Amino acid sequence: MTTKIAVIYYSATGTVRALAEAVADGAASAGAEIRLRPVAELTAGGGNGTVTEPTTEGGNGAVAKPTIDVGNGGNGAVAPASVEDLAWADAYAFGTPSRFGTPAAPLKHFLDQAVGLWREGVLADKPVTAFTSAHNRHGGNEATLLSLANVFYHWGALIVPPGYTDTAVYAGGGNPYGASAVSGPGGDDLDAVLGAARYQGARLARTAIRLQAGTSSRPVETEAVPSGA
Repeated sequence: MTTKIAVIYYSATGTVRALAEAVADGAASAGAEIRLRPVAELTAGGGNGTVTEPTTEGGNGAVAKPTIDVGNGGNGAVAPASVEDLAWADAYAFGTPSRFGTPAAPLKHFLDQAVGLWREGVLADKPVTAFTSAHNRHGGNEATLLSLANVFYHWGALIVPPGYTDTAVYAGGGNPYGASAVSGPGGDDLDAVLGAARYQGARLARTAIRLQAGTSSRPVETEAVPSGA
């Protein structure tokens, strides 16, 4: 059984899109089936509008692997994310720019639409990770990822951060919560951050695959129950 991962993101200038593609690439390289989906813009009335795909800064915008489903059916259109993608997936990766230390409104609006799946327990026990970008070095990247974690706690999801588990994390800025780009002047080397994002996607996929298979990379240690307990 192939492990399915939904990489869902909102990107205003293209940086988060580049991170999303890198996360999807890493997860696909680890053996997962991927849906890569942008979140639609919000209309003035508060509903979902169209998807706008910005030019990716520092990249060509191409999806790296044919195993990544972008939902365009070969016609060039981009399929927006839907709650059906959440029901389909075994694990999730979410990306957003930082907006005052919180997720951008389009992604937050999308997450709010998942309340039905939350009530049904569909989102529980699924691995999840997140990534972000800000214009400035102290523009709220860590706070944004922690804000997303609050949503995942309510879902009962299993947060899979990159931690300090690979040199790619250090090279990409060293954020243990998730890959984070600084897109403004004096920002990080985007290629290094993309490397951290690929590692994060691969780690999410490996974790989800192990969980789905009911196995682990190491034996489970159990403690003896004291008599009379």
